[in-house]
Amino acid sequence: MATMGGETLKAHLGMVVVQLFNGGYYVITKVALNSGVNQLVFCFYRDLIALLILSPIAFFKERQTRPPITKQLFMSFFFLGLIGIFGSQVLFLYGLGYTNPTYASALQPSIPVFTFLLAVIMGVERVNLQSFEGLTKVGGTVICVSGAIFMALYRGPSLIGYNEPVIIPHNEIIVSGQPEPFGFGWLITGLLNLGSENFELGVMFLIGNCTCLAAFLAIQAPVLKKYPAYLSVTAFSFFFGVVLMAIVSLFTTNLSSDWILTQSEILAVVYAGSITSAFNYAVMSWSNKILGPTLVALYIPLQPGFAAILSQIFLGSPIYLGSIIGGSLIIVGLYTVTWASFKQRQATVGTTSHDSWISEPLIIHEKSSHHRGNIFSGHES
Repeated sequence: MATMGGETLKAHLGMVVVQLFNGGYYVITKVALNSGVNQLVFCFYRDLIALLILSPIAFFKERQTRPPITKQLFMSFFFLGLIGIFGSQVLFLYGLGYTNPTYASALQPSIPVFTFLLAVIMGVERVNLQSFEGLTKVGGTVICVSGAIFMALYRGPSLIGYNEPVIIPHNEIIVSGQPEPFGFGWLITGLLNLGSENFELGVMFLIGNCTCLAAFLAIQAPVLKKYPAYLSVTAFSFFFGVVLMAIVSLFTTNLSSDWILTQSEILAVVYAGSITSAFNYAVMSWSNKILGPTLVALYIPLQPGFAAILSQIFLGSPIYLGSIIGGSLIIVGLYTVTWASFKQRQATVGTTSHDSWISEPLIIHEKSSHHRGNIFSGHES
């Protein structure tokens, strides 16, 4: 158990580093992508770099331990690439285009809630509210998500730095020259004809983005149980994401110049592909296997705080009272959930030591779900 405890601590630290690197990504894209690079082309290059990094590492590192791929596992990898790599990125881009970065930022903290709900609906997890630890996890999650929402909606006075703010919203990508959604132009037109406004469509896209990221984490957890080669799972996901992104990009870009990047854009793409995609997704997959999807998702609200800190350091952007209060709530919520999860593992170590699953916040693994025949369990029908 000492080894598992060490891995659990590394997974927690790894998720903090992931959110720090994501915060740095928003600062870099704010500085480097001000020329209006085509968003789909940017995402294609980013994901392609990640695939080229992950594939050889996964092939050599896991070739002795990688289980054989079944037809249902292959479909699981495709679905992970569809929703976690392709779907989440495209839906966010178009949602941002129809709304604004501030509103897009405010919706991101809902991802842990969506992850919890999807895990329960899928039958992979069940709610545990019969103990003090379970109730503490629920409270900690509410505090964490509330802190992120508070940070996004309330600015308050500037406490650190007094320059004119350079806003680095969570997940901001410049939206100039954004194309119409490939294959869905008829749907957009139809919804507008029914009375929907552009802003409402944007909200729908953003909710879809949050749902895709939540589903990616919730579905990946049982897949990793049956196919524990986490680097290979991540590489396969990026492979299908790159294929789908390439198809859509080729049909929605008309100018060859869209595929030519400036020096600053190349630097941003390299950082995004190697750090934000390859490294971060690999660490998330590994942490998901140890911590479970809900606790991994619970670290996402840290991103706006890290972005604000890095923006102040490198761009001189002020840090406001809302960011400090919201960040403090996020830290308290994360600590509460982690403490309750640790206490629950201590209490159940005698009866569950034979099971490799680590108890996670809010929800407890439903063992019977392992025996359900679906493409996410890895079982052949």
